[in-house]
Amino acid sequence: DVQLVESGGGSVQAGGSLRLSCAASGFTYSSYCMGWIRQVSGKEREGVASIDSDGETTYTDSVKGQFTISRDNAKSTVYLQMDRLKSEDTALYYCATRVSSDCTFSTPDGCYSHRGQGTQVTVS
Repeated sequence: DVQLVESGGGSVQAGGSLRLSCAASGFTYSSYCMGWIRQVSGKEREGVASIDSDGETTYTDSVKGQFTISRDNAKSTVYLQMDRLKSEDTALYYCATRVSSDCTFSTPDGCYSHRGQGTQVTVS
């Protein structure tokens, strides 16, 4: 079974940094695009960043130059380095991937078949 387990969230003061990790298992990790999505209660999910199997990255405009997504295929782990955090970055952060045609978790820009349980990031 596909499993995605996020870690690294927490509470931080504005201007601080956090590094989220997502450990993947149950599929050929290196072959698939991985994404980070965030959601604030009552608001629409937002695709934050993604990295494809070749290491090509995309970011939503609001985090360009602030967040960095990376992957370690040997560890089947994707990371999101978040710097200069702002209060508006407060959200539940999910990692996600699409390994089948199912679309069970979507954003306005993307569709995923599997996601993790999420990790809370709170910036004050």
